[in-house]
Amino acid sequence: MGLGCTMGLRNTLVVMALLLSGAASLESQAFFNETGDLPCHFSNSRNLSLDELVIFWQDQNKLVLYELYRGQENPHNVHPKYIGRTSFDQDSWTLRLHNVQIKDKGSYQCFIHYKGPQGLVPIHQMSSDLSVLANFSQPEINLIPNQTENSNIINLTCLSTQGYPEPQRMYILLKTKNSTTEYDTVMKKSQNNITELYNISISMSFSIPPETNVSIFCVLQLEPTKTLLFSPPCNIETIKVEGTESEQTEKRVELQEPERSDEAQCDINVSETASRDKSATHF
Repeated sequence: MGLGCTMGLRNTLVVMALLLSGAASLESQAFFNETGDLPCHFSNSRNLSLDELVIFWQDQNKLVLYELYRGQENPHNVHPKYIGRTSFDQDSWTLRLHNVQIKDKGSYQCFIHYKGPQGLVPIHQMSSDLSVLANFSQPEINLIPNQTENSNIINLTCLSTQGYPEPQRMYILLKTKNSTTEYDTVMKKSQNNITELYNISISMSFSIPPETNVSIFCVLQLEPTKTLLFSPPCNIETIKVEGTESEQTEKRVELQEPERSDEAQCDINVSETASRDKSATHF
């Protein structure tokens, strides 16, 4: 390639690089412990070979993830945290970052330089923002036995673990035949210092509704998708039993665990003994 051609290439592609540098970053998304793509989107309209190019990616702290120097991988400039974690797709000009962790979220840049007689000439640059998600476990309702005899109060906790980012909301959904009611409470969170994943829980107490059949769900509202993640239902069934004239109305709560994991997470049988007179109700 002659000097005139090289100078023309330099002038043309440097202008292109300057235009691209002002473009908005591409959004890229990856899941925890999986692979994320860091695109470069180089058109290579002049069909330059890899032997003529120096290609590398760096993170927002200027640490090098990967370098391809004239067709050969150069690990000497790569930061130790990225060694063995990347692979370059030559067909799509994309760097794949493997075993993605929460701390990998952030901004990345790829750079492509032409290696000519006059030295390195920057011809392409591109930025991308990587966000990292981790799927929370399905919320799980756990009932806390009430120590007060004949009480109609239900105490429960709900837990969802190992997710990211921090969810927007966790609440209890109570459904009857004719109504749906949401109960909000303080969402407790803890974050692992190493993985940065969140565990989320809530605790709540409320009275058993008067309806015959009630289902309780725990709902986790995720960010940034606003997706709702539901627990299996906890079902309350009220069974009325006729008592004698001397008996007073009584509610007795029995908790039953499901036989299979795909069933309702808990069943609550409420035995309601009604007297034939007008005795007072005791809880």
